[in-house]
Amino acid sequence: MSNGPNGLQRSYADLPLSQRDAIDTLLAEDLAANPWRPLVDVAEPSRKTPQESAFASAADFLFYGGAAGGGKTDLLIGLALIGHRRSILFRREAKQLRAVTDRVRQILNTRDGFNSQQNRWRLPDGRLLDLGGVKDAGDEQAYQGQPHDLIAFDELPQFLESQFRFLVGWNRTTDTGQRCRVVGAGNPPTSAEGEWVIRFWAPWLDAQHVNPALPGELRWFAALDGADVEVAGPDPFEHKGERVQPKSRSFIPSSVEDNPFLTATGYKAMLQALPEPLRSQMLRGDFTAGRDDDPWQVIPTEWARMAQERWQPHKPSGAMQAMGVDVARGGADNTVLTARYGDWFAPQIAQPGSATPNGQAAAALTVAYLRDDATAYVDVIGVGASAYDHLDGLRINTVACNAAEASVGQDRSGQLGFINKRAEWWWKMREALDPHYGDDIALPQGRELLVDLCTPRWKVTARGIQVEAKEDIVKRLGRSPDRGDSAVLALQPKRPRRAVPDTSDTVAPFAWGRG
Repeated sequence: MSNGPNGLQRSYADLPLSQRDAIDTLLAEDLAANPWRPLVDVAEPSRKTPQESAFASAADFLFYGGAAGGGKTDLLIGLALIGHRRSILFRREAKQLRAVTDRVRQILNTRDGFNSQQNRWRLPDGRLLDLGGVKDAGDEQAYQGQPHDLIAFDELPQFLESQFRFLVGWNRTTDTGQRCRVVGAGNPPTSAEGEWVIRFWAPWLDAQHVNPALPGELRWFAALDGADVEVAGPDPFEHKGERVQPKSRSFIPSSVEDNPFLTATGYKAMLQALPEPLRSQMLRGDFTAGRDDDPWQVIPTEWARMAQERWQPHKPSGAMQAMGVDVARGGADNTVLTARYGDWFAPQIAQPGSATPNGQAAAALTVAYLRDDATAYVDVIGVGASAYDHLDGLRINTVACNAAEASVGQDRSGQLGFINKRAEWWWKMREALDPHYGDDIALPQGRELLVDLCTPRWKVTARGIQVEAKEDIVKRLGRSPDRGDSAVLALQPKRPRRAVPDTSDTVAPFAWGRG
């Protein structure tokens, strides 16, 4: 038989009708059983393509993609069509699912089995593919109690971390022999809301990770005391009387060069023409490329990066001046302590909320790390009030910080005031980080702190500068910006200890009823 598509067509046409009918029947049966296959390397068939590796990955949580054009959506659809029995594929907005629906129809060559009202495909072999959107925080609640053995996310960095963690809780099956897994596909995040993806797959995506992982390598993680912790392997273990089963994660990068269908269309040239940093993100899947700042972002990303680049691991001489104490409000929040020595901020101490269940525990944690009679600035909104009361009772040099309290301060220009203390504190951090007029402060390295500092937005009101409320940031970010708030509190100056009344010469009160 001749080589090449045209040669195959000519050879097929030369066959007797009965043989052509037999071939057609075999092809139809194979297509019905396997409507989709991963991309293969035609030039080097023995080499597994990224899409093949992702399809076969044993990871419980897989992130696939990075660059554009690597067949990300196709992988998710293919897994649902031939790898799983009951699947759900999410896009952040329901209207974005139209492209997914069109691609499924194209692969199956029919719309039979699709219910547009329910956004559900029922395939002839009994497989089920649901399509879902979760545009706003809280929309994920509509999927509570709906189990799927494949939970797939298209453009994963567009989702909030809180949405992702809620939805994957229903990754289960009652079918014996059917594996369960979560697969996300997407490009590098372009906003603070998607930075959690880099943290979740940090061994592969975080350039600062101390123990980087290879593409496709399995790493094992367990949730301990409300935090994700990397563990040695898949074996279950006991933790505080509970048996913990680790789950595996992996990342497999792909690019347009892995997709021959797009390579031939000139799509790569279009990606090359994009402006930076979008070009590096989409063409090379560069997770270190900077994202565009929001025009109303309080702290420019580059300013925060410069402060982290100035940081050195050795504490300078001199006493601790202040410590910012942001007390966990429960759930996945952390209690974070940030100590400041002059312009140098110490590595942050972060403990899960479960480790500081009350004010007394938070106060004890603060006392353990406080030095040199430094001032402890405690966020007293919520559970922090109890921590402050305990510190004050111990006569620790502490200040209660109420973000909602009115401010009488002004910005550096003397032209703008602040709507409350929160706006004043955050704006002072902005001014301290300003490379032209700032204080050359040095902040500890770490992506979480960087994201926290660069997430809040601001606006000018009739009453002065207003900084986005923590509650609104939590809705956008999917978590509390604990590290950023703690660092902002630590920027405040050391205050003299309040004088304690001398009671040594006080006359004892008269004892009534005697004498």
